[in-house]
Amino acid sequence: MGNRTLLKALCGTVAACLMSFIGVGMSHADEVTKVGFVYVGPVGDHGWTFRHDAGRKAVEAEFGDKVKTTYVESVNEGADAERVIRKLASSGHDLVFTTSFGFMNATAKVAKQFPKVKFEHATGYKRADNLSTYAARFYEGRAVIGNIAGHLTKTGIVGYVGSFPIPEVVRGINAFTIAMRKVNPNAVVKVVWVNSWYDPGTEGDAAKALIDQGADIIAQHTDSPAPLQVAEQRGVHGFGQASDMSAFAPKAQLTAIVDNWDSYYRDRTRAVMDGTWKSTDTWGGIASGMVEIAPYGDAVPDDVRADADAVAKAISTGELHPFQGPIVNQAGETVVPEGTTLSDEELLGMNWYVEGVQGELPK
Repeated sequence: MGNRTLLKALCGTVAACLMSFIGVGMSHADEVTKVGFVYVGPVGDHGWTFRHDAGRKAVEAEFGDKVKTTYVESVNEGADAERVIRKLASSGHDLVFTTSFGFMNATAKVAKQFPKVKFEHATGYKRADNLSTYAARFYEGRAVIGNIAGHLTKTGIVGYVGSFPIPEVVRGINAFTIAMRKVNPNAVVKVVWVNSWYDPGTEGDAAKALIDQGADIIAQHTDSPAPLQVAEQRGVHGFGQASDMSAFAPKAQLTAIVDNWDSYYRDRTRAVMDGTWKSTDTWGGIASGMVEIAPYGDAVPDDVRADADAVAKAISTGELHPFQGPIVNQAGETVVPEGTTLSDEELLGMNWYVEGVQGELPK
């Protein structure tokens, strides 16, 4: 082979290698990050799942064609959840968010089987190198709406539609009641448990039962707007859950606790994309923006708005903790002395009612 021929061959080889390198680089740059979401309710529940799906859409808006998101809605907690999570992990998803406490064991099990996939579980406590946990301090928002209820109840009876008697829900009932009784020491909270996160018919029936027992304000820790719609029909007031539900009850809604997952979902997706993702535990509240208070309804007077805003600000700055003593339980015992505050560990395991909550806590 002559020198010219050899030079041409070498150039061709170098060019081929260069094009191959460029091609790999372009392929890596064009790589799409797949993010999956598992929902316990329908995206149209206008509550918990609706807001998680808003976070998914925020990821799409932020990263455009660099990401591809998928979701599976109305997934039963248990074996069905494990099947769905495994399917997402095995189909090329880089990051999977599972958005209900009841998905915890299934998420942990699948995470062990797919160590290269990143998992994020909402409201749980099991973590691993590829499994993070996240939640919001919803009880902070419930302290704000409890303050409003204390100002506005005329009967002194507030109804509360509860989903399941787990610490998260009990914590919210207690925070609401403590704040309410700071304003109105004689007011009480009556709770009806529906044993479901999303069941509009049962939620609506629970609200009716509470109103029949004298409640003139309805709070809820369930996901449909049905309790608020009943409040609207019966001429009483209430609070939206997880999202602004004023469109369903423009006269009844006083305000709503809004779950805002947008920033968290964007940040965690970005961390997977740039290789900085690490297993973490996040519990954000009003200060972080994870918990927001919706605009006040017309039925909330200016002085009540100002007081509620002051409570929210004090919680945000750390000046006020919803569970700072003195706190008395149902039996009249001081469980949190003056000058002390419940720890996060104690909050996460809460299984008792404060003074002012009527009825027994289901076991």
